[in-house]
Amino acid sequence: MSIKEHPPQSPGSSDQGLHVPVLLDATLELLKPAKGEKYLDLTAGYGGHAGRILEKTENYKDAVLVDRDEFAIGKLQLFKQKGARLLHADFANAAAQLVESGRKFDLVLVDLGVSSPQLDMGERGFSFTKNGPLDMRMDARQQVSAETLVNSASRDELVRIITQYGEEPLGFARRIADGIVKARPLHTTEELAAIVLNAHVGKWKKTHPATRTFQALRIAVNDELRQIETLLPLIPKLLANGGRVGIISFHSLEDRLVKQYFSEQARAGYESELEVLTKKPLGGDTYDVHNPRSRSSKLRVAVKK
Repeated sequence: MSIKEHPPQSPGSSDQGLHVPVLLDATLELLKPAKGEKYLDLTAGYGGHAGRILEKTENYKDAVLVDRDEFAIGKLQLFKQKGARLLHADFANAAAQLVESGRKFDLVLVDLGVSSPQLDMGERGFSFTKNGPLDMRMDARQQVSAETLVNSASRDELVRIITQYGEEPLGFARRIADGIVKARPLHTTEELAAIVLNAHVGKWKKTHPATRTFQALRIAVNDELRQIETLLPLIPKLLANGGRVGIISFHSLEDRLVKQYFSEQARAGYESELEVLTKKPLGGDTYDVHNPRSRSSKLRVAVKK
């Protein structure tokens, strides 16, 4: 499969300067948006993918853009002014709402990654490289934050979260959990990162050890895996016949769920609702080499029969 590679666009008057969408060329080539088609973006973020896709469909009035981040919804107002509908909700609830209302789309996109602005804003608490409050909420309306979790969860629950969602070896997870419990209350990303670093002292080389713990807490705070499990069986109900869905994942836990669902569809034979177009996922390390934050990304695409 031949996918063109292009460097990221220079920041201009659009929001693309804030967030370079991952695997954009591969997404456009595989989804093949055409004029007049109806588009649903369940994780619209700052509109990087949506902007390019809607340029091709020219159909804003039948487009629905979803995000649970209030800041992202603010950035998407330009699309609303052109006629698109915005939903301030998580993608699982938005999908269920759209299915219940009978909406069908020709194109559905789900980008499961944390956007660059979320990572870059220290006050959002997603990054261990920028000191800020232990927040990590994608939707500021929810009550549970990372600070709530690290200060109230039991030691065993912290071990479970860090091993299950961060894929941290059990021995290190126990040391990290012990450090958290001993240092409570924790309030900043800097405090948490220091505890993780201390648990790994002298035992890491390339990837900062806080990466796994921060991923684990973010997944737990935002209930990310359950969201995906809820969404996947709804996708065929959202697609018109011949409609295409693209799902971009960023770590093995996400991709495993998507791969499993697509494999079940492929094995279902005549009873399957989707035909999988990507026998193997397209990886950002090959098809989006100019965007450093896409290195771990994987794109899987299917079409409604």
